[in-house]
Amino acid sequence: QVHLVESGGGLVQPGGSLRLSCAAPSEFFFAVYAMHWYRQTPGNPRLLIAAIGSDGEKIYADSVKGRFTISRDNAKKTVYLQMNSLKPGDTAVYYCSAEWRNEEYWGQGTQVTVSA
Repeated sequence: QVHLVESGGGLVQPGGSLRLSCAAPSEFFFAVYAMHWYRQTPGNPRLLIAAIGSDGEKIYADSVKGRFTISRDNAKKTVYLQMNSLKPGDTAVYYCSAEWRNEEYWGQGTQVTVSA
């Protein structure tokens, strides 16, 4: 079983920024996987907010477009989510996932709270 490890969450004021990281194990063939960021609030389904393919192509949910940026560093086997202009509505647990063919792996999640 592959475990992805998210970090970088925390408490931030509205308008602030955070950068989330999601690291894969050293033996993981990271470069072929599409990497995703999801978020989830209590009682709601997990929602895809950003994705980056193995070719570097990116997609974003409308709710974060223009504020969040996904990137990947294949040498470090890490995907990032730069979050700017944060709003209280961005408060959620953020999860990363790695997907390739019929394989998908998840991290444990990291809490992001946007509050004054």
